Amino acid sequence: MKGIVVGGTRSGIGKTVATLAVVHALGEAGYAVQPAKAGPDFIDPSHHARVAGRPSRTLDAWLQGTEGLRRNYYSGEGEVCVVEGVMGLYDGDGSSTAMVADALSVPIVLVVDASAGMESVAATALGFREYAAHAGRNVDVVGVIAQRAHGGRHARGIREALPDDLAYLGRIPPREDLEIPDRHLGLHTGQEAPLAPAALDAAAEHIDVEWLVDLARAPPKPELISERSRTGKRIAVARDAAFRFVYPATVERLRERADVVTFAPTAGDTLPDCDGVYLPGGYPELHAESLADAPALDQLAARGAEGLPVFGECGGLMALAESLRTADGTTYEMAGILPAEIEMHDRYQALDHVTLRARTETLTASADERARGHEFHYSTAEVGSDARFAFAVERGEGIDGSHDGLVEYEVLGTYCHVHPESGAFDAFVEAN
Repeated sequence: MKGIVVGGTRSGIGKTVATLAVVHALGEAGYAVQPAKAGPDFIDPSHHARVAGRPSRTLDAWLQGTEGLRRNYYSGEGEVCVVEGVMGLYDGDGSSTAMVADALSVPIVLVVDASAGMESVAATALGFREYAAHAGRNVDVVGVIAQRAHGGRHARGIREALPDDLAYLGRIPPREDLEIPDRHLGLHTGQEAPLAPAALDAAAEHIDVEWLVDLARAPPKPELISERSRTGKRIAVARDAAFRFVYPATVERLRERADVVTFAPTAGDTLPDCDGVYLPGGYPELHAESLADAPALDQLAARGAEGLPVFGECGGLMALAESLRTADGTTYEMAGILPAEIEMHDRYQALDHVTLRARTETLTASADERARGHEFHYSTAEVGSDARFAFAVERGEGIDGSHDGLVEYEVLGTYCHVHPESGAFDAFVEAN
């Protein structure tokens, strides 16, 4: 599967809109497109999936390593993979867009703001291409998509200013309906605020599909790993409006090792018969009232006290706590398994790649084992004096700046999100 990375000069440059335009244009031209996102993100991939019609892969050098990143890439399906970058091309010490492109050995199309320039667009792109050698990254900037560019003389001026070996691959017109509104924790999801079809058509119309496909390259094949054995267990995964932040690779790994059944706590679903429960991250604070009344949370508390393995990440941690105080000051009772009171804030409280070290044998790791993940949350947890932590934080904030992973019975709640390449989900399905 050939691939190309859509990078940007900075955050907020319009990479998501440009990526969606490329995905849509390829699809309209008859190509089967596999979308992907560089760096840990659950929001942009929801937009990708809506346009491409298949789940978006997460490609992160910190979480997965080079071989794990390539395995995740080739777990996708399609003829062309379009990878949306993160922040500016070289930004991020854990896993920048340039690091992902380097690990995959695929070319980069640079999104440049053209709202007030023509030759400066070319100068910017050339500077980003030449900086690769200084940064020690083996990356290849092969073309430009001009963001917020008009047609006619404006587009011609940009195209003519570019050298022959830097392709003009199209433009995104300056339209108000080609802006995706912000929300805390990132952008609105694709289910909540999709781009209007007419706007997406207008953006895709100006993408040079065939040239882009010609420039795309297939990454090196990853090392093969032996097939993992099935456990015969049944894992229940919460999937609804409150618990929507889950990597496709996570569900794939769980299905590889166990039978998976989903349930929707906010819709009133009861907890299925199962050998373990996974509560992904999401927006529990937006559905706190429904969660407080959800029979599944009461059942989780009862089954958790009986020794049922339960793993909650970020939003899952919040739902397993004693209470959740929302931004309007209302406090709702949650499952009450973990000794913590959660409070939402207006600004994010943590945003980083994370390294955790298991202090003892726990649900997702052996004692002293290290796991890499990421955290991004707007809440804090006030923990009880009797709180027990599974992990020491070596990078990141965790729950109290030094620890993550509240433990009670066989219930584990972390602010850290981990990828299946960490081995955490294999340990989870093998527990008990």
